Amino acid sequence: ESDTASEISFQFNKHKKTPSIGSHSSDMASVSSVSGSVLSVYSGDFGSVDAQGTVEFALDYDEKNREFQVHVSQCKDLAVVDEKKGRSDPYVKTYLLPDKARMGKRKTSVKKRTVNPIYNEVLQYKIEKMVLLIQKLNLSVWHNDPLGRNSFLGEIEIDLASWDWSNRKLNWYPLKPRSLSAVNGVDHRGVMNLSIKYVPPGSLGKMCPKNPPSGEVHIWVKDVKDLLQLRPSGVDSFVKCYVLPDTSKKSYQKTRVIKRDTNPVFNHTIVYDGFHTEDLKDACVELTVWDHEKLTNHFLGGIRLGLGTGLSYGISVDWMDSTQEEVAFWQEMMSAANEWIEGLLPLRSL
Repeated sequence: ESDTASEISFQFNKHKKTPSIGSHSSDMASVSSVSGSVLSVYSGDFGSVDAQGTVEFALDYDEKNREFQVHVSQCKDLAVVDEKKGRSDPYVKTYLLPDKARMGKRKTSVKKRTVNPIYNEVLQYKIEKMVLLIQKLNLSVWHNDPLGRNSFLGEIEIDLASWDWSNRKLNWYPLKPRSLSAVNGVDHRGVMNLSIKYVPPGSLGKMCPKNPPSGEVHIWVKDVKDLLQLRPSGVDSFVKCYVLPDTSKKSYQKTRVIKRDTNPVFNHTIVYDGFHTEDLKDACVELTVWDHEKLTNHFLGGIRLGLGTGLSYGISVDWMDSTQEEVAFWQEMMSAANEWIEGLLPLRSL
């Protein structure tokens, strides 16, 4: 079925309501954040003011220096955050989406006690033009709080593929409320083609030499389509797999790296044993796709297969957040023992 395969033992502690769950839960939280979380564009927003006002800026690309430039001029009529003192301390922040973690944020200085701040600052990104054209610019305005409890004041999002690059003039744009696509992480990151199968304990009959003493979950990662291309040379991608709540080295598996291909074919099968049927309600298979580089790997997207209940062995966990499609895929596997269930699932931010 596949050219590479991994098989590992995966034993659940079925009685999770013991003191050990504390450390286990801590492991889950830390690894969940590492294994794919791209922080929300709005992380740190503690305000409740409505977006209003306008922002003046211009965009340019310096061909000689291969540099994208955002000239932030000023804002007008921003919302007042501290009504008692009648003040806002605004600054402007930019990201290149969807991979804001890779490109990083840029921000202006903070202008205190004004709803009409003047900046005249240039925010710069070193980036190839062809890579820039598959990004979106998210420009947002924030109130700066001394304790870090910053408040969102409004934003604008621009698709750089359709931007008129001959337009280098400063223009005014109305600030809008939070983008639902950015809040919900709805951005196209590609589609994974895979099959899964559950083999219950002893279900293959006594005469079968491969009859598992405990249940097995088989995961066949076939290919991925339309990955994000973060650099001109293409994408060097691989897939990581964990079965949560286990974040130990035993749970971790990965495919080989497929170089310079936005449509990589992995054809890789992973087998986890130690599954009892009741464990399927509390476990979650997390598959994440990464761009491989020498110094660090960059998250491209992922899926989580489970029931999406928010609970694992009675404990509330943030990674039990499967979408409707992912839940339906997992449920179909649970109801069709020993059968391969095939599906195409969209990659998402985790």
